[in-house]
Amino acid sequence: QVPLLESGGDFVQPGGSLKLSCVGSGFSTRDYPMAWFRQAPGKEREFVAARSRDGGSTKYADSVKGRFTVSRDRWKNTMYLQMNHLQPEDTAVYYCAAASRRSGLAPTEIGEFGYWGQGTQVTVSS
Repeated sequence: QVPLLESGGDFVQPGGSLKLSCVGSGFSTRDYPMAWFRQAPGKEREFVAARSRDGGSTKYADSVKGRFTVSRDRWKNTMYLQMNHLQPEDTAVYYCAAASRRSGLAPTEIGEFGYWGQGTQVTVSS
């Protein structure tokens, strides 16, 4: 079973909203810093948002600040990404990730994450 499973990706019109979910399997997401990354066609995978274990620290890429919000429900072992005011440039495969180290920080570099989901497609187009 995949340790992290994303869902919620869809085709939406510009200005629309989506809420992505990432469910942890076989481990507790509350024990690790969690983050969202995305990869558009022909581009490198890039950081989107991150949240520390206790929610005391959150980080967002400049391109999504004010539009995306990351949260986590520890009892459901699920991380969410609420995406509002979606734009065509947001089109990408979105991946959730768990850090390889247990800490109270919110890492943002790909190399700092050791657990990845398979991705969910988000397409924003009119």
